[in-house]
Amino acid sequence: MSDNHHKVIIIGSGPAGLTAALYASRANLNPVVFEGMQPGGQLTITTEVENFPGFERGIQGPELMDIMRKQVIRFGAQCFFKSVTEVDFKKRPFVIKADNEIHTADAVIISTGASAKLLNIESEKKYMGYGVSACATCDGFFFKGLKVLVVGGGDTAFEEANYLTKFASEVTLVHRRNEFRASKIMVERVKKNPKVKFITNAVIKEILGKDEEGRKSVTGAILQNTKDGSAFEVQADGIFMAIGHQPNTSLFKGMLDMDETGYLLIKPGSTHTNIEGVFAAGDVADKKYRQAITAAGSGCMAALDAQHWLEENELA
Repeated sequence: MSDNHHKVIIIGSGPAGLTAALYASRANLNPVVFEGMQPGGQLTITTEVENFPGFERGIQGPELMDIMRKQVIRFGAQCFFKSVTEVDFKKRPFVIKADNEIHTADAVIISTGASAKLLNIESEKKYMGYGVSACATCDGFFFKGLKVLVVGGGDTAFEEANYLTKFASEVTLVHRRNEFRASKIMVERVKKNPKVKFITNAVIKEILGKDEEGRKSVTGAILQNTKDGSAFEVQADGIFMAIGHQPNTSLFKGMLDMDETGYLLIKPGSTHTNIEGVFAAGDVADKKYRQAITAAGSGCMAALDAQHWLEENELA
């Protein structure tokens, strides 16, 4: 086999991909990790991480991913800042094209994650991780006694608004229409919560904040009425985007089974996809939990599944 053939190739380098690399390395499978456009995944745009076990005082998201990366390299994994642009799962070994280089693999672990749908405005990028978040369960704790906005009108938005009332003094749900896509029971439950207010027929045009001595923080937002175009300002200490997530699976369409929104389907109780030798871990196959620790756990599972599959097929 050529130097570009590998026992295991891992596509993606968030908690799932790097944990898979750790376990595969310790099983002497010499994995190769293609880290993609955002090495470290969504945690690299997160500031404080306080809910990952083992860090008593919390840790910065980028620092956590840097530690994980150094750990897997210490055990022999190879990590490359390259993006996979083509895959062919019909051939054996599998063919992976990364930045115009052709690689082959006996087994592939997909951990490309999911991306939060955002407003795509400049001020959103500026304050992401500094008051703007796409994960209430990750960051809600930091807004104790503060006012926050939640953007969205589906079940995710209502769930996050309800959850944030555990911490925030006031939660305002902002939706571009007057009707909500969320289930009726969810809407009724949140409307009964005295901490939740609603601004409908409005969209965020700009996020306001301050940047004093390098310390950025959100102070509010300028909203625009979708009916008459008028603009008005609201005060807020945090803004949570809850307009959904998009799994990063376009590369695998037509090859791997997916649900209607693009999440990879895996066999119950495992990380096996519909193609033998291809496994999925992390947010790319998980639309429910979407936590760093659950992604890491599924990365462990994927590596063990891949190891056992290679052994059973006398490829290890």
